[in-house]
Amino acid sequence: MDKSRTDRIAEEIEELIFGGTFTDGDRLNEHALADRFGVSRTPIREALQKLAQSGLVTHIPHRGVFVRQPGPVELIEMFEVMAELEAVAGRLAALRISDAALAELRQANAKCRDAVATNDAGTYYIENERFHHLIYAQSGNAFLLKEALRLHRRLRPFRRQQLRLRGRMAQSMSEHEAIVTGLERGDTTGTANALRAHVAVQGEKFHHLMTSLKPAME
Repeated sequence: MDKSRTDRIAEEIEELIFGGTFTDGDRLNEHALADRFGVSRTPIREALQKLAQSGLVTHIPHRGVFVRQPGPVELIEMFEVMAELEAVAGRLAALRISDAALAELRQANAKCRDAVATNDAGTYYIENERFHHLIYAQSGNAFLLKEALRLHRRLRPFRRQQLRLRGRMAQSMSEHEAIVTGLERGDTTGTANALRAHVAVQGEKFHHLMTSLKPAME
């Protein structure tokens, strides 16, 4: 069972949670999931471990794995902190980013642009994640990199879900262009502001995100 297969199972379980098949507090039975996906328990266990890293499920010793959906207040607080971490990373990266990293960012952006054209949210998310991880790394701050990656993993399911809102991929792509421009110019303030706005889920954007999650959170 290769990593990509485990990732696919994790994403399918994630979809079952967001679609309301499994709701907050439900126990995820490894045997039942193995039967559902036609695999052994090993890839199911690995997929659940991935979901636990993002915080979408929690493992309780001697009891099992349970769905854990954050409430709206907790979710907005996490996105607020993520937005500020990304802003700091962007500000530092604008001073420190290498030419090679800029070229890699442009490459990730080009693949994002292709994904928008084909309405491929899955590919867009993969390249979008590479885009953000590059910026964290180019901040030149190892502690910031570690914390940003940790919270990014926690919010991964919700950031992926957000991309499925109508028009969000195209909007995200436009925001990426502003971020790259800021980095190319060494514009610390502009890059920080662009990243903060890109990640924040306030107002209408947050309303749409919560609406999309509602079946799983009722």
